[in-house]
Amino acid sequence: MDEINKERNDALEMSATSMLPDAIIKTAFQTAGADMAWYTSVYVELNAGSWNQMYYADQRINQDAASTFNNSWNQVYDVMNICRDIIDKTAPDGEEPDNQIARGIAQVLMAYNLEVATAMWGEVPYSEALKGAENLKPVYDRQSDLYQVIQQLLDNAITTLGQAGSVSLKEDVIYGGDTDAWIMAAYSLKARYHMRLSQKNTSASSDALAALANGFAGASDEFQFDAWEATPTGENPWYQFLFDRTHHSTSQSFYNLLLARNDPRISSFFTLMGDTAIVPCPNGGAIQSQGTIYSQSLITTNGRTAPTPLMTYHELLFIKAEAEFRTGGATWQATLQQAVEESFAYHGVTGGTDYFTNEVIPQLTAGNELNEILTQKYIGFYEHEAIEAYNDYRRTGIPTMTNPINATVGFVNRLPYPVSEVSSNPDNVPTINIFSDKVWFAGGGEKL
Repeated sequence: MDEINKERNDALEMSATSMLPDAIIKTAFQTAGADMAWYTSVYVELNAGSWNQMYYADQRINQDAASTFNNSWNQVYDVMNICRDIIDKTAPDGEEPDNQIARGIAQVLMAYNLEVATAMWGEVPYSEALKGAENLKPVYDRQSDLYQVIQQLLDNAITTLGQAGSVSLKEDVIYGGDTDAWIMAAYSLKARYHMRLSQKNTSASSDALAALANGFAGASDEFQFDAWEATPTGENPWYQFLFDRTHHSTSQSFYNLLLARNDPRISSFFTLMGDTAIVPCPNGGAIQSQGTIYSQSLITTNGRTAPTPLMTYHELLFIKAEAEFRTGGATWQATLQQAVEESFAYHGVTGGTDYFTNEVIPQLTAGNELNEILTQKYIGFYEHEAIEAYNDYRRTGIPTMTNPINATVGFVNRLPYPVSEVSSNPDNVPTINIFSDKVWFAGGGEKL
């Protein structure tokens, strides 16, 4: 009788390796590929919001509501909890001290998810968080401290993975157990996060250059999830969102930016209305429509199984070009050309070299170089790298946003703290105004 009513299919314990798919897929779907990416793509005008939630984002309606990003907060902390379990299980005093490959991967994923959390919200819990019932009201940590934690996590991952050695690991649904690839991803992320602090750290560019020297060697090394399936439950989240809801339309300001540069990617980025013309949606001035008035993303329309990028090779090259320019390096223009060409190749578009010669070089006039580097990076981020476009815009103010609602209501400088924290941890939640209070790395003060 003792064996009756035991749930055989609901394991109470899992190996660290068996936890990896959950952490990886949730990072790709929930953290990198869903709500935060969809909303930020509207904030920085890679897309315009033309229906329901994204229309409200475009109009800045309810963007400061505690319920708007409650799911996103809970999801990113769900992933970090999984990573914490793996790291604890594979610690020297844990149950699997020899499983260093799982430990190293979890450390990279922890750093990635923690950085998204602090980049989106500013001050967030970490030092006292992820302890379950042991501490239900963790304090919030300063963003300046968290970026040190993030870099240390990546350093630890590099050391751990260097000791682990590659194995065939089907549970690693990104690199298949290739520790060298994970190490390159960790170094590439270190470069991204060093450059994130360009307003705060005078050595940000040189630190980024030092890290990226060990980063991706080519596009085949990119840190991305490429295992979506052509099924209703297995497809790319952007595709799912478009075909389930159709809340996004082609951004007028983004379309104009490309049009002014005779950008050959236009025909690969946007759908035609009536098979005749691209009809962009005015930022902040949409007529609500579910795909019947304005063009949409052709990338997503054709992207049911398209990969979700966590970090691309062209992003790393754009970081390198910016860092070289900021430090007076002689090769920044050649690096920028390579970055542009790689961004073309990523989307399967030809003509990158001619575009650089005819359209980009004329923009590289004295005093405008950094503006053009970051503008080209912004274009290269369309559209599945929207979170990074949002982070870069807040860091640099480039390119100029045109949504008139920014002048009347304000730009969304950070996400509002969620109802799950406001209701259960109110004594520790910082008081912020998302329209006026910038996060620390973007020039704001810390709210602790």
